[in-house]
Amino acid sequence: MPESHTEPTVFLVDDDDAVRDALATLIGTVGLTVRDYPDSKTFLEGFDPGVIGCLILDVRMPQVSGLQLQEHLTQEGVDLPVIVITGHGDIDVCRRAFKGGAVEFLTKPVDELALLEAIGLGVRTHLARRSRLAATREAREAITGLTGREREVLRLIVDGASNKQAARVLGISARTVETHRASLFEKLGVDSLAQLVRVYLTSVGEGP
Repeated sequence: MPESHTEPTVFLVDDDDAVRDALATLIGTVGLTVRDYPDSKTFLEGFDPGVIGCLILDVRMPQVSGLQLQEHLTQEGVDLPVIVITGHGDIDVCRRAFKGGAVEFLTKPVDELALLEAIGLGVRTHLARRSRLAATREAREAITGLTGREREVLRLIVDGASNKQAARVLGISARTVETHRASLFEKLGVDSLAQLVRVYLTSVGEGP
C-alpha cells in the first residue's frame, strides 16, 4: 500500500457540473483540498489510494454509477470513507450505500452543514483507520524480530501464565522464562506488562 499523505483531500465525483462546482467551492472554504471529477472513470485514472481523506459520490452517473464505484473500491481494498449524495431519496439505494460502508447518505439539494460534518467524520475515520493499520504493521514487524522461543513465552504471558507456569508448559526453568521476558520487554520497547500485552494484541489486529 502506498504511503499515506498527511494533507487530507476530499474527492468529489458528480456528473453535474453546477453541483460539482458549488460543492467544491463550499469544501474549499473550510481549507480542505478538493479534487473533483465528472465521472467514475476519470476519478479512477487519477486516484492515489495512499491519500488520506474521503470520497463524495453522486449515485446516478452514466456508465459507472456511484454505488458501482463504491463497490469496486471495496473489492480493491480501498479504505477511503464514502459519502453518498443523490437527487432521489431512495431507501433501497440508501441501504445499499450504508451496507457498502458509506459514512453518510445525503439528498440534493445537499445541506451544507450536514455535508461538512460528514466530511469531518469521514476524514477523522480515515485517519484513525490508517493509524491503527500503521500500529498493527509496526507491532507485527517487532514481533517478527523475536526468536521462536520468545514468541512462545509472549503468547503464554498474554494468556496470563506466570513465569513458573510458562516454564512448566515449555519444559524450561523459571529463570530462563524470566530471561526471555526481559528480552521481550527490550525488543518490543515496552516497560510494563500492560504495554507488552497491547503490542501483542495490536499485532493480531485486536488492539485499541
